[in-house]
Amino acid sequence: MIEHRKEELTEENQMGSYLGPHPRPPHPPRKVPPLKEREIGMEVFFTSTPGVGGRIKVYPEDFVVEEIPRLPPPGDGKYVIARVESRGWETNALLKKFSAALSIPVGAIGFAGMKDKRAVTRQIMSFPCSIENVSGMNIRNVRVEVMYRSYSPIFRGNLEGNRFEVVVRDIADDIESVRKTAEEIENAGGFPNFFGVQRFGVVRPITHLVGKHILRGDMKKAVMTYIGNPIKGEDGEDYRARKFIEESMDFEEGLKIYPRRLVFERQMIEHLSKKKEDWQGALKKLPRNLSVMFVHAYQSYIFNRVLSMRLKMGIPVNEAIEGDIVITFENGDVQSRKGIKVKKSNIEKINRQIRKGNCFPSGIIAGYDSNFADGKMGEIERKVMEEEGINPEDFLVHDIPFLSSKGMRRIIISPLKRINWSMEKGMLKLSFSLSKGCYATSLLREFMKGDIKNY
Repeated sequence: MIEHRKEELTEENQMGSYLGPHPRPPHPPRKVPPLKEREIGMEVFFTSTPGVGGRIKVYPEDFVVEEIPRLPPPGDGKYVIARVESRGWETNALLKKFSAALSIPVGAIGFAGMKDKRAVTRQIMSFPCSIENVSGMNIRNVRVEVMYRSYSPIFRGNLEGNRFEVVVRDIADDIESVRKTAEEIENAGGFPNFFGVQRFGVVRPITHLVGKHILRGDMKKAVMTYIGNPIKGEDGEDYRARKFIEESMDFEEGLKIYPRRLVFERQMIEHLSKKKEDWQGALKKLPRNLSVMFVHAYQSYIFNRVLSMRLKMGIPVNEAIEGDIVITFENGDVQSRKGIKVKKSNIEKINRQIRKGNCFPSGIIAGYDSNFADGKMGEIERKVMEEEGINPEDFLVHDIPFLSSKGMRRIIISPLKRINWSMEKGMLKLSFSLSKGCYATSLLREFMKGDIKNY
């Protein structure tokens, strides 16, 4: 076994000095990403290596995620703070299970972030009930460890980031590719902060398309993209049902053959079987958080395209240029509505702060109150919006107001604090920590450079 271990962070590094001696990758990207990645806006690779391929999440234990929490203070309050470890549980499904076991509403359970189903996850949650009830829960593949009571619950986003331990299986035996990829990323101080494939769907990467149709006011196309639109590679039963709906528009018959596990699609189809042309009503049958996710996915797609275009133009992601808007990185937040415009008078000072990890350049999360950059970055952001045929005011959804989005900025580099890797024949093990809102798959794609379905 060959191992690589990066040195422990010095006190200065722990405060945020990430950049090494080479502020840019030494070579331009050489390999074109697969079509499925390009379709979600990830049009380039950051590193110059060929990649080793492979697959992640073959087993849940191949993808271990542990929150780096911001814990509320202990006290004799009504909330039980607990550490929860789960295997093979999607967050919403786990919350429903806890809700039933404790006889409390799902919304009363506090948690910091959503976690992937195909993983082992360790996160902090809060429960407004007795310690005995929380510690007495017995749920398969779930371990709950009570920590203490508090007056404060856990809120969404109440974490510093996540630690990852990942196994990539069936890789090419190319240690030099792994070594060089790690070196290029470490020298740059991070990697492009793309929204990862799970934001859009791995088998059916269409959530952003549904969002785009909603924003354009084409509710019929939004609904049909979700319930129809068969895609090669999905389950055969799913494909046939979607194809039938797409071609026949017969919702009564479609409901009879549509797989029962596709609960949300069935709710929409059932509504349309009674009110055939009520596309808006069909959308309103979806849970609110799922509907909002469609708009967020389209915003993510626009961001990914902007970031890809910047990289294609050879503009660094770890160095500000005039016109950029930088976001301060005080609390580890990668998104903000605030920012500092980079001008000739402050660019040197800002780039010093970037090298210390105190702030980073940002890209647009489009919305009705979008804050565009100036200079070349502003040109890129406006060009992508123009190519998409979308305007800021389109993010005001008058028919379904809760889908409206004001917009914000997101840093374009995911700072990498540390990375460890080791290789055995046919297997790569990686461990690293990322800030909240940054995607492990966006790092892993630089090592793998494989098919989207393998993430």
